[in-house]
Amino acid sequence: MALGVSNGTLSPLTGKPNAVSTQTDKEALKMAPLPFKGNLTESKFQIMRILQSLDRVDVVKEDAQYIHAVFSSKLLRFKDDVEFYFDPSAQLVHFRSASRVGYSDWGVNRKRMEEIATRYKEVSR
Repeated sequence: MALGVSNGTLSPLTGKPNAVSTQTDKEALKMAPLPFKGNLTESKFQIMRILQSLDRVDVVKEDAQYIHAVFSSKLLRFKDDVEFYFDPSAQLVHFRSASRVGYSDWGVNRKRMEEIATRYKEVSR
């Protein structure tokens, strides 16, 4: 599966329950996007700050409106791709978090993104 943003949309999910996205039509896998904190630059700074504070994560790509990070599980080093798309016209941060292998992730991707969203929302502007 190719990652990245195409026409303002992150890659679609496969439908397996080991992923979440703000841009899916699959209700069980859907999460709400995050509102910008100030402008695009400030919002991106806050997401990067949160990512840098977490364990076992590598930011592998960053450009003006996009971040791709890879999280590795503690024991078996399974990899999850986490992407953020900063949509300047809607003033929203869209994200997608998906396991590379397997079928179920026991809710790991959702929990991770809920934690990131909570920490992001707690930041004052």
